[in-house]
Amino acid sequence: MDVVLDKFHEECGIFGIFGHNEASTLSQLGLFAQQHRGQEACGIVSSDGRDLHQFRSQGLVADVLNEDVLNKLVGSAAIGHTRYSTAGRNTIREVQPFSVTCQHGDIAVCHNGNLPFAAARRLELEKDGAIFSSTSDTETLLHGIARAKTNSPVEAVEKVLRETEGAFSLLFLTPKSLIAVRDPRGFRPLVLGKLKDAWCLASETCAFDLIDAEYVREVEPGEMLIIDENGIESRRPFAEKPRSVCTFEHVYFSRPDSIIFGRSVNESRHKMGKQLAVEHPVEADLVVPVPDSGVAAAIGFAKESGINFRQAIIRNHYVGRTFIEPSQSIRSFGVRLKLNPIKDLINGQRVVLVDDSIVRGTTSKKIVEMVRECGAKEVHMRISCPPTTNSCYYGVDTPHRQDLIASRMTTEEVREYIGADSLGYLSLHGMLAAMGMDEASTCNACWSGKYPTLIANGVAA
Repeated sequence: MDVVLDKFHEECGIFGIFGHNEASTLSQLGLFAQQHRGQEACGIVSSDGRDLHQFRSQGLVADVLNEDVLNKLVGSAAIGHTRYSTAGRNTIREVQPFSVTCQHGDIAVCHNGNLPFAAARRLELEKDGAIFSSTSDTETLLHGIARAKTNSPVEAVEKVLRETEGAFSLLFLTPKSLIAVRDPRGFRPLVLGKLKDAWCLASETCAFDLIDAEYVREVEPGEMLIIDENGIESRRPFAEKPRSVCTFEHVYFSRPDSIIFGRSVNESRHKMGKQLAVEHPVEADLVVPVPDSGVAAAIGFAKESGINFRQAIIRNHYVGRTFIEPSQSIRSFGVRLKLNPIKDLINGQRVVLVDDSIVRGTTSKKIVEMVRECGAKEVHMRISCPPTTNSCYYGVDTPHRQDLIASRMTTEEVREYIGADSLGYLSLHGMLAAMGMDEASTCNACWSGKYPTLIANGVAA
């Protein structure tokens, strides 16, 4: 059986560095810090100033990007990617960074995001004779760049991305430069750092902390950075569009020790928990987080409510993806492999379970059952975001809308299904206030159904 908790899956994590003689090793560390953003595969492309050197593999960063591999990835510049398949199949051919040789020379790319119209563009390119090596939406960008009639790879990147709709934080590597681009709406995060004389880029600031780099700032929505031997240049090649940053980054995806969209993720989650206690108070004995992403919100809920906080569910961090379930049925087997309650803390108590989201409802149902089996007198579920009712088209792997429990059930029906004594979701207004953001500058389509762009089927938001 596939052991995956019922969550939206992280999109991807990217890292780049220019101007350091240990570029590939630092890229490996930067990807390791962002392993939570994708556990299927990873890769690095490095540049020695003349040639690009590539390695890609399925597996975890620490397992596949070993010393022997890194020793072959020579040069003072590199880009890397850790992947979860939001678009495309899970095979070695889909692993990024992708690299090609074309009229503009050697160029590699890694991508965090999603291009909703890539399938239609791919059909156009195939009719025109293009040959694809993967099913990834990212590869359509390289084909466009290869065909662009411009004087440089930078101009080719600009030309193609001006015609590209969707969510993208991108790193391109040529033998002489590193190019970073964030889409005009800023859906996915991208941050700039400095390590002595080297410049680095990452999806999250936690990557900088590991390598002792200084966080400088966000790459702004619609900004392109060109880094080469002459230093760093900022351009604004795109028409300005309304800001639409993904609020799920603060709810679940990002590590709590990161700064995302200029704000501490841990602070946002703590305040979400406090607001959740205001909106959905309950008489109880214990506040228990569903680890790991529910911890900060549970601390906030406990502080605001005055109810005792206890880490009464333990997560096993060393579980692989696949196990054979015993022929003798074990209730909640898959969930128990990753989560296990502490019976003596729960027995006889009224428990508030705090989690970041409910997707299909299957995991929440099993967690409630486990807590009841430990002797809890009452089990109350509190969720630090609104009901998730819509699919994402901007780089998050989400179920079809009909598989999202909140899209077809009322809150009371969901409560009954998961077996809780009560269920409360944080309001959209309360969630955004906790983040210090507003609805106009954020993407909340998975909760509101209001998409900031045209989506793949041509339906306007």
